Amino acid sequence: MTSQHDALNHVTAAQAPAGPTPFPTDEERLALMEAAGIPKEYQQWTGPHGVTPLGVKMGLRYVEMHPDKMVATLPVAGNEQNMGLFHGGAHMVLAETLGSIAAILHARVNLGVDNAVVGTELGATHHRSVTEGLVTATCTPINLGRQLTSHEIVMTDDAGRRLSTARMTNMILPNRG
Repeated sequence: MTSQHDALNHVTAAQAPAGPTPFPTDEERLALMEAAGIPKEYQQWTGPHGVTPLGVKMGLRYVEMHPDKMVATLPVAGNEQNMGLFHGGAHMVLAETLGSIAAILHARVNLGVDNAVVGTELGATHHRSVTEGLVTATCTPINLGRQLTSHEIVMTDDAGRRLSTARMTNMILPNRG
C-alpha cells in the first residue's frame, strides 16, 4: 500500500529535470526575450538563457525596462498557493528578478562596467492578498552606488492596490583579472 506522501514523491521525481536547464539556441533565446518584452538594447546583458527559466514558467512579462525604473507583470493564475492566493514566493521571484536586472542595468548603462552583480539581501512585507488578474511590480532605486545598489519593488493588483513591498540589495563585484 502506497501512502500519499510516497505517491507525491514519485510524481515530483518523475517531473523534475535530470540536470540544469539547457541553454536555448540563439533563435530560441531571441524569441524568449521578445515574448517577455525585453528591449533589444538590453538583450546582450540578460545572460545565456535570455529570460530566467523560472520567469518563463511563471509567465513573467516586462512592461518597462530602464536603469531607473522597471515594471513587469505576473499572472495570478498558475502562481497561487494551495488556498488560491497569489503565492508569497511568487512575490519574491518577481521582486528578485526585477531588483537583479535593475542592478545589472545600473552597472552596464550608468557605470559602464561589465562586472558581475549578485544579490545580498531580499526582504518583503505582504500587505494584502489577490486571487485573480495580474500582479504588477514596479522597481525603483533607493540608492545606486559603485559597489552596492538598493531597490524598492512594489507589487500591486489590477486595481492598483499595494499587495507587497520588497527591498533588494545587490553587490557589484570587482573584476578579477
